[in-house]
Amino acid sequence: MDDYPPVHRDRAPARYGRLRVRTGDLGPALRLTADGGTGAFGTVAGVAAAGFAAYARVLHPASLGERPVRWAAVGAALGRSVEPGTYWHELVGMGRDYHNASVYGLPGVWDEHPAEGPTPPDVARALVPLLARHTGTPDRCWYGLWNGYGRWDFDTVPTFRTPGRDEVLLSGTLAEAVSPLELDEFAELPDLWWPEDHAWCVGGDVDLVSTYVGGTEALVADLLAAPELEAHRVAPGDPVG
Repeated sequence: MDDYPPVHRDRAPARYGRLRVRTGDLGPALRLTADGGTGAFGTVAGVAAAGFAAYARVLHPASLGERPVRWAAVGAALGRSVEPGTYWHELVGMGRDYHNASVYGLPGVWDEHPAEGPTPPDVARALVPLLARHTGTPDRCWYGLWNGYGRWDFDTVPTFRTPGRDEVLLSGTLAEAVSPLELDEFAELPDLWWPEDHAWCVGGDVDLVSTYVGGTEALVADLLAAPELEAHRVAPGDPVG
């Protein structure tokens, strides 16, 4: 017998922040996956869609108090290097399932590990103007939000399938990508972002501490050079972390 009471979930909003929740045609999402197919679960192309010329991994920063801390700074303090496929738990010398607590931090370097889940707001804010330069349709963008985050009841909203996830389709402008925080300061940002012209795709996941971006060589070069981001070039078949 199941003795657990049902978890209350708020009714799904018509707008997730300023992003419109689509309850009809899922064609834009189906076209995204049809362009190059989807990669395997647990791979870069499985998170950020397949078929792009180049891919980058954008690391979610750790923190010390309220200040973001780069993985490279943590690695330097520990005498370890950060490679494109480095896992956070390996970098700090812990097991994969270690408990996130400040006691495991390094005094004066970090006390909170990188945020797990879709793109953190500060990383998203840094990505938006950069991505805008690499699409002709920044005012017509599509988004996917995993329907399993649990805060809102999306059970009656149609979803589209990505490797391992069912996503609610949202629409709006690129500038509105961070607007879910207007609905709730703890609201997850969308897992997937892509423009109408399919120039790039941003992908994240509830279990990851990185965001992945597929696009042109020029876009990836800009990501790697952006001073406000910590990014590495990866391949579509690489494992994610």
